[in-house]
Amino acid sequence: MQTLRTPDERFDDVPDFPYAPRYCEIPDGDGGTLRVAWVQDGPEDADPILMLHGEPSWSYLYRKMMPILVAAGHRVVCPDLVGFGRSDKPTRREDHSYARHVEWMRAVAFDVLDLRDVTLVGQDWGGLIGLRLAAEHPERFARLVVANTGLPNGEQPMADVWWRFREAITTAPELNIGWFVQGGCRRQLSDEVRAGYDAPFPDDAHCAGPRAMPGLVPTSPDDPAAAANKAAWARLSVSPTPMLVAFSDGDPITGPMAAIFQREMRGAQGIEHPTIRGAGHFLQEDAGEELARHIVEFLRR
Repeated sequence: MQTLRTPDERFDDVPDFPYAPRYCEIPDGDGGTLRVAWVQDGPEDADPILMLHGEPSWSYLYRKMMPILVAAGHRVVCPDLVGFGRSDKPTRREDHSYARHVEWMRAVAFDVLDLRDVTLVGQDWGGLIGLRLAAEHPERFARLVVANTGLPNGEQPMADVWWRFREAITTAPELNIGWFVQGGCRRQLSDEVRAGYDAPFPDDAHCAGPRAMPGLVPTSPDDPAAAANKAAWARLSVSPTPMLVAFSDGDPITGPMAAIFQREMRGAQGIEHPTIRGAGHFLQEDAGEELARHIVEFLRR
């Protein structure tokens, strides 16, 4: 598997993200290895909060939330998915698969970091990957937080806006990642913040990940990942692991999933689930501090 690595200097001017990256090597599934990056903060002996970003962002998305969670005494771990952030970037779209992303994150979280009593925070692909891990390794997880995400198995129709996004990010001659993130926010991002989202992608050769991920979402029951997702949903639906459903009121892509999680997940019963007002798909940008406070309250229960 051929990969690229974003030069370190691309991240020198990223604002409001003072965390030093850490790195590990994991098997790439093709006979080689991948370098995966993560940032963390908080007490090493505290139970970890594993915060997983999605498409087309990176751990920078959680910069508003990390200080609040750390101030409450928690250890926060934010990896960059393979193909994103400071992690290695396979150069071919075909190198990406749903199963590989689940395995790559499993290797980081469990083989390298040996995380236990985990609180998962998953948004967008962070939920698609993290919920698979929670279903397949329930002994590792203590709590789940789902925020503007889902676990599609190809039986539910995808929103029209998602199909338009998939077409745009797959076929655009050049990708301006900062503007794609802006399109999923209600608040206006500064030029500096948009540049922070552009930082991992100096040219199109680095963009196989963002271009590939929408095509990996199961959209029909015969999709390669559909059966595994359906099995994961079945396991999660009867799991007693507490689940906080914290969706925004302005996400046309995943919004309907909030009621489904609340209704169908055993772990979501008897919990007061917030709706975060005035936020779009990337609620970490629009209302990161509010989302973090809801998580702190959830962890106090």
